[in-house]
Amino acid sequence: MDCNENSPFNQYAKKYDSWYDTKGKLIFKIELLAIKSILKGLPTPWVEIGVGSGRFAQALGIPEGLDPSIELLKIAKSRGITVHLGKGENLNFPDFSYGTVFLIVTLCFLPFPEIVFREIYRILKSEGKLLIAVVLSNSPWGIYYRKLKTQGHPFYKRATFYTYNEIIELSQKSGFSVENTISTLFQEPNSVKNIEYHRTGYYPEAGFTILILKKNS
Repeated sequence: MDCNENSPFNQYAKKYDSWYDTKGKLIFKIELLAIKSILKGLPTPWVEIGVGSGRFAQALGIPEGLDPSIELLKIAKSRGITVHLGKGENLNFPDFSYGTVFLIVTLCFLPFPEIVFREIYRILKSEGKLLIAVVLSNSPWGIYYRKLKTQGHPFYKRATFYTYNEIIELSQKSGFSVENTISTLFQEPNSVKNIEYHRTGYYPEAGFTILILKKNS
């Protein structure tokens, strides 16, 4: 993700945000239900890295967020989020300042995920948590988005999708251990018609996977 004005997240900020009210409305509801199911007990304060337009932050009660897109941050601010302009590779937050960091549908857009994970580790309190929500590469939804990438989709052409094992490996190298995993969105892309409830654990066929990672002391 880029801070520059030519970033697609700046150019198409309103289009990106409007998806949550149109084609993505039911998908967003399904994803929210899954995330909300594991929020209880996550240590505070909370911050979202890659907050975008603030859709998830507002719905989940995350008061603060960082993003490199000026235009998306304007929308997030209008939703009551305290916003910070910046990149995950260089977090302008003090050491040990947050209880939980949220990384929701952001991992695939990070050019240097290892650096971002190290920065998140730095700003988390002892035994803090990192919540990651992703579309996995080998899931039906990952295959769908990778096809859009090859077609030059403005948002996905620079995205990198990961397998579950790749995320686990990245997490462990960065000083985290997996505490919980849940999966949802088992309906096929372009065929989401009904509300769904999550399943505990990792399911390769799930379109949306959420991991709770614990910072190792």
